[in-house]
Amino acid sequence: MTGPASVPDDLTRLPATEVARLVRERTVSAAEVTEAALDRVEALDGTLHAFVELTADSARAQAAAVDAALARGEEVGPLAGVPLAVKDLIATKGVRNRNGSPAYLDFVPDEDDIVVERARAAGAVLLGQTTVPEFGYSAVGHSPVSPTARNPWNPELTPGGSSAGSAVAVATGMAPLAFGSDGGGSIRIPAAHCGLYGMKASMGRVPLYPGTRDERYPGISSWENLEHVGPLTRTVADAALLLSVVAGPDPRDRHSIPCLDVDWTAAAAAGAAEGLAGVRVAYSADLGHLAVDPRVREVVDHAVEVVAGLGAHVERADPDLGDLGEAFWTMVAAETDLRGMRALARQHPDMSPHLRDLLDRAWTAEDFTDALLTRKRVANRMWRFMSGYDLLLTPTLAVPPFGLGVQGPTVVDGRAVADNAWLGFVNPLNMTGQPAASVPAGFTSDGLPVGLQVVGPHLGDAAVLRASAALEAAAPWAQHWPALVGRAGALAGAPGGPS
Repeated sequence: MTGPASVPDDLTRLPATEVARLVRERTVSAAEVTEAALDRVEALDGTLHAFVELTADSARAQAAAVDAALARGEEVGPLAGVPLAVKDLIATKGVRNRNGSPAYLDFVPDEDDIVVERARAAGAVLLGQTTVPEFGYSAVGHSPVSPTARNPWNPELTPGGSSAGSAVAVATGMAPLAFGSDGGGSIRIPAAHCGLYGMKASMGRVPLYPGTRDERYPGISSWENLEHVGPLTRTVADAALLLSVVAGPDPRDRHSIPCLDVDWTAAAAAGAAEGLAGVRVAYSADLGHLAVDPRVREVVDHAVEVVAGLGAHVERADPDLGDLGEAFWTMVAAETDLRGMRALARQHPDMSPHLRDLLDRAWTAEDFTDALLTRKRVANRMWRFMSGYDLLLTPTLAVPPFGLGVQGPTVVDGRAVADNAWLGFVNPLNMTGQPAASVPAGFTSDGLPVGLQVVGPHLGDAAVLRASAALEAAAPWAQHWPALVGRAGALAGAPGGPS
């Protein structure tokens, strides 16, 4: 260890890439980094409710093991000593995983999810499981089994979901890295609402098991053909680092594909250095039909101007997908163990009302086959549309963060809408499996984060990372922190604009 003067003042504000370097060089210890993260959790989580299961003792033991390996002169993994939060829909062996449901209050997985297994092998320090809505069937952060996750920019508002607690943890420095999962936007949604970077790679890049694959567990076994696991981070380089560890095929996931065509960290570095000269970009402000809050339009329009200023050729164009809300949720139902979930609902009357509504519907075979045909139509329209462009840009969400306790607003820009209509930009990309990321685009006049969605063609993951990093270099965002982070412990619930 070097002298105290070389240790940064606040380890929780460092990106994961920097934490990993400092630990590897033994400028700071993994134990110091872990204690700083746990101190931040203690200071803020009583208000924000990011974690549903904090594994402090285990985290300290993992950090000590990293430090001991370094002291012996051993090689350590690329995430050695980096705190990592895990969404509570992603299995961690030996740790209680509630999955947001009263049906799984005492459930302890007997194996790690593949991404957790790979993160452990890379030396990450697992801090615990983060708050989710029940089984992820919601885009906000409340469930029957834990306090509602709150937005760190204004604790009276939602952080988005379903990777709610993971986003809150990263946005406040409780952890520099978090796993989210995204079956209908659930990485990108809280990334947008919490001012973070969140990416779902192309379907199959990051393998899943047992999550969505284990037929023994109703609810946990859902979303197989829609779900992605990926990073929530403060920087693009941090997301690339985590993806470099967890991407790649695995025989336990029949959908997994080779990733030899993507050098994740190099793609991010190239975007930051080279800009977007000559890149063909389509910008759709509303997909041709969505109601969008004017505050979102203003912030995203400005971000797209930044993209154009980086040398990209930007033109307005809509992929003409139509309203997909009904088809999307029908696909979710088709991916659900209806028999098993209905049995759970009979045993647990406190199951979430919106989930009961989905289970109670008398679905028909035609409902499911119509949705599958809609998915084929959407996939075909998107590949044809993307053949003329390198990237598609949209708002990530139709609205800024809104109040707690609801599934979504029912009026947007003066139009009456369904309470899931605000998700219309994100779920089509789960139907197609394309890579998509939410990039912090800026703030509304009242200090709420807004996201810009960057969409690549099928398997165009490197293009999404390069564009994200180019935008980050031109309009940095990681220096912005919720005001409550600077006054940890003095949290009166007041709104906190960027600091």
